[in-house]
Amino acid sequence: MAHDSLYAAPSSSSAETERRTGRLTGLRGVLGSWDVAVVVALVVAALLAGVSVESFATGRNVQFLLLDLVPLAMLALPMTLIVITGEIDLSVASTVGLCSTVMGQLWLSSGLSLELICVLVVLLGAVLGAVNGVFVTGFGLPSLAVTIGTLALYRGLSFVVLGDQAVADFPASWTAAAVRDIPGTSIPVAVLPVLLLALVFGVVLHATAAGRALYAMGNNDQAATFAGVSVARTKFWLFVASGAVCGLVGIFWTLRYASARGDNATGLELTVVTAVLLGGVSIFGGRGGLLGVVAGVLLLGVLRNALQLADVDANALTIVTGALLVASVVLPNAVADVRARLHRRRQRANPVAP
Repeated sequence: MAHDSLYAAPSSSSAETERRTGRLTGLRGVLGSWDVAVVVALVVAALLAGVSVESFATGRNVQFLLLDLVPLAMLALPMTLIVITGEIDLSVASTVGLCSTVMGQLWLSSGLSLELICVLVVLLGAVLGAVNGVFVTGFGLPSLAVTIGTLALYRGLSFVVLGDQAVADFPASWTAAAVRDIPGTSIPVAVLPVLLLALVFGVVLHATAAGRALYAMGNNDQAATFAGVSVARTKFWLFVASGAVCGLVGIFWTLRYASARGDNATGLELTVVTAVLLGGVSIFGGRGGLLGVVAGVLLLGVLRNALQLADVDANALTIVTGALLVASVVLPNAVADVRARLHRRRQRANPVAP
């Protein structure tokens, strides 16, 4: 009978304690996640800007803020998937610029309908992305080096296509549609396709086997290959998707500003990478999610918009973007290192605990 106590069920009080401990652990895990930290920072930044910056909370400014965020958010979606696999695409802004100039040149001299030109521009973007994909996956070259090269190549071609001139005689109905609001709101219609794309990319990343394969590639592409994942093919199509989205952004950018120029979207790649890393995606691959990236895009947009309204110098905006980029790389790794140290310390203090 003495042995029965060894197999007795835990008392109700100990079971309740375990349940509370489990809930507290889960709560700490949620509240301690980088995604939640970025969302909290976004809410705080928006509230502070609304209180301290004149005109920030007006409907007109909200419209301009969202219009500014449309290209950034669209480019950040495929960039998130690419970085999760351990690669990067620094040519996105130059691809947007080249797609914009080709759109302008076709409208200026080809006589094609604008509908057909838009289709051709998206296809051009996909081809430009495929060029990156071939060099990275076909020749095994580092994506950092490849896309720095195509960043310069595509930007140079943009000026070859149009030179220093700008094409600005697009139909007024098209340019007005690019900035039109949803009736009764200050939300631009252009936000709707962004939400649709975010839904598609989110489902692919977080609810499909293909999404799980992307994380596997980012953690160890050789192990992913042994597990049956076609690493090269998957990465290739990610670059193609990135290029196609760049084509869409090139169309929007051209119509929003009613101008096709060789310098369109110059420097946007830095902001895109900052938003993705600020959203918690690891620069080393294998970690991150779209919720944090969307919050990172909004946070970056709110900060830049508030600083612009406060008449902060453009150079200071670049400094802020660079500082956020450095912080988004350093802080998550520092937090992970502290957590690992604390976990090892708890294990040494209580070796029996799991």
